[in-house]
Amino acid sequence: MFSNISEATEFIQKNKIRMVDLKFCDLWGKWHHVTIAQSEFHENLFNTGIGFDGSSVGFKSVHSGDMSLIPDLQTGFVDPFWEIPTLSFICNTVEADTKKLFSGEPREIARKAEEFLNASDVADQSIWGPEFEFYVFSNVCYKNDTNTASFQVDSEEAMWNSSTASHGHLIAPHGGYHAIPPKDKHYWLRAQMVDNLIRVGIPVKYHHHEVGGPGQHEIEIPLMGLLKAGDAAMIVKYITKMTANAVGQSVTYLPKPLFGEAGSGMHFHQQLRKNKKNLFYDIAGPNLLSQTALYYIGGLLLHAPALLGITNPSTNSYRRLVPGYEAPINTFFSSGNRSAAIRVPKYATQPDEVRFEFRPPDATCNPYLAMAAMLMAGIDGILNKIDPTKAGFGPFDEDIFSWPPERRAAIKSLPGSLDEALNALDVDRSFLLVNGVFSNELIDLWIQSKKKEVASIQLRPHPYEFEMYYDL
Repeated sequence: MFSNISEATEFIQKNKIRMVDLKFCDLWGKWHHVTIAQSEFHENLFNTGIGFDGSSVGFKSVHSGDMSLIPDLQTGFVDPFWEIPTLSFICNTVEADTKKLFSGEPREIARKAEEFLNASDVADQSIWGPEFEFYVFSNVCYKNDTNTASFQVDSEEAMWNSSTASHGHLIAPHGGYHAIPPKDKHYWLRAQMVDNLIRVGIPVKYHHHEVGGPGQHEIEIPLMGLLKAGDAAMIVKYITKMTANAVGQSVTYLPKPLFGEAGSGMHFHQQLRKNKKNLFYDIAGPNLLSQTALYYIGGLLLHAPALLGITNPSTNSYRRLVPGYEAPINTFFSSGNRSAAIRVPKYATQPDEVRFEFRPPDATCNPYLAMAAMLMAGIDGILNKIDPTKAGFGPFDEDIFSWPPERRAAIKSLPGSLDEALNALDVDRSFLLVNGVFSNELIDLWIQSKKKEVASIQLRPHPYEFEMYYDL
C-alpha cells in the first residue's frame, strides 16, 4: 500500500487513523498482533521496532526470546472491523539486538525460497493461486475433559434440521455445490466477506457454495507472487472469520469438521515465470505443459509424502484425505481425476494461464512455509530433471478406481496420517535445506512439536470407541 514512511504518515493524518495494528505470523500459521497509537508511528519505529517474546510463538527458546516487529509498509490496509479508524500492517520479525531479519520467520523463509529460485536461474518469479474452502456454522460447542469428549456444530442449511426448521430450504449431504438461494443461506455473508477483502486490497475471482451441504463455501483469489499470496492467505482467513463473527456466525478452516461430508482443502495453483513469460506453457506439450512444468511436477510428487508434513500439519488433515470424497490421496497427476495429487485444469488454455494445482494441502498449514516447501520441491525436480512419467506418476486421466487391484497397487498413496507424513519429512528433508531456505533446527522443532499433537490425540479415548467396544 505504501512505498515509504512519508506516504504512510500522510495517509494516517488524512484519514484520521488513531490506531496502528501490527500483525505477525507465528511458526504454526497463527496470527498475533500488538497495537500502537498513531502517535507512536514514526521513523524510529522502523529502526527499533516493537519488542515481543519470540519464545511464546515458537521462534526462540525462553532464555533468548527477545525479538522485534517492524511493519512491512507494502502490506498496509485499513481494518474494516473497528469503529476507531485502524491501519493494519503485517510485520517482519527481526533480531532484537542486530535488527537483522530472523531466518526462521515464515515470511523470511518464503523470501529465501524465491531468492533461491532466482539464484538457480530457473525462473525469476513463482506465481500462486490458493483456493479457500471453509465451513460456516451458526453454533459451535466442544469439550474435552477426563470424563467428557464431545463436539457439536449446527448450520441453518443442514438437512439434520429438516424436522425443526421452518423455512424448508435445506441442502442434502454432498448437495451444496453451487447451491443457489434460498438454499444458499450464506450468499449475503460471502458477499460481505468478498466486499471486505476488496476493500483491504485483496482481489477476488469468485465465490460460491461448495459441496458440503451444511455451510461449506469457497473463495478464490487470482494468481500472484509467493509472498503476496502468503499475506493474502492470512488476510483471507482473518477477514472471513471476522465478517462471520460480526453477525454471530463462525468460520472454520478445519479440513474435516463433519463426519460423512466433504472436507475443506486449500489447493495451490502454481506457475513459474521468467521475464514475464509463463515457463509452464508449451503448445506442443501434453496438456499444454512444458518440460519445465513436468520436471517441477516430478519434484512435487517425488517429495509429496514429506511435503504433507508441512502442507497438511494437523491430525484432522488426514480425516479429509480418504477415499470417496474427491480427496487427493494418490501420488500422480491428471487433467481430470480429482483423486490425483496434481490436477491440470482443462479450462486454463491460454499461454499465460496454463498451470496445475497441488491438491492435498489444507488451511491448517502455515501458507508461507507450505508454498516455500512446494517451491523447493519443484526446483529440485527441475534441477534434477525428475520426469514424472518415468517415475510412475502419470499422467493418468482414467478412472483409476475401475482398474484391477494389481494395476492400482502400482500407484503410490499419500501418507494416511500426520505421524506418517512427519516420518517422511524427517527422512526426506535435504531438498528443503538447499541454500539455507529451511534449517535442520526448524524442521526438528516442527516435527517434535507436531509429534506431541499426534500423541495428545492418541492418548484420548474416542467417543465412537464407546459405541463399538463398551459392551465387549
